[in-house]
Amino acid sequence: NLSFKKGKEKMSLYRDRTTGDLKDMAQLKSENRNVSLPKVWNENVYATLNIDPVLAGTTPSVTEMQMYQLTGATQNSDGDWVEAYAVVDRFSDDENGTKAEKEAAYQAQLDETAALINRGIRDDKLQETDWWAVSDRTITSEQTAYRAALRDLPTHSNWPHLEADDWPTKP
Repeated sequence: NLSFKKGKEKMSLYRDRTTGDLKDMAQLKSENRNVSLPKVWNENVYATLNIDPVLAGTTPSVTEMQMYQLTGATQNSDGDWVEAYAVVDRFSDDENGTKAEKEAAYQAQLDETAALINRGIRDDKLQETDWWAVSDRTITSEQTAYRAALRDLPTHSNWPHLEADDWPTKP
């Protein structure tokens, strides 16, 4: 697993022409302390260091139980080097448990988070309509049905992973 991140900002990568290894600018500067390097790197620097710049690649789509890893660089039809990724399982069997156990625990966390978020949204929508039910006002049957549908959302077949169409429409 190659990881080249600096905080939230992605670092520029370079491919060693001899080994194919990916390195960031700091690694290359450290390995070439005797070489005076300009702030802006160009073809001359690439030739001196025997490297090629690596362009950002398209990260693959993954499911909740997968992730992607940078595996190296591949050359595109233009001759440029581009990041290459592999999709891998998020969990595996090890001394901490089986893949299935870890997936179930992770899914339970996702479900709990989604439920908390959707309960908060539902509670806000109910609170927005509390004034409909004050004693000196007559609530309509549509308003009553809307509030009942909001209260019943945790019994919805898609709960807690609701889609926009799963929410009742405010009258």
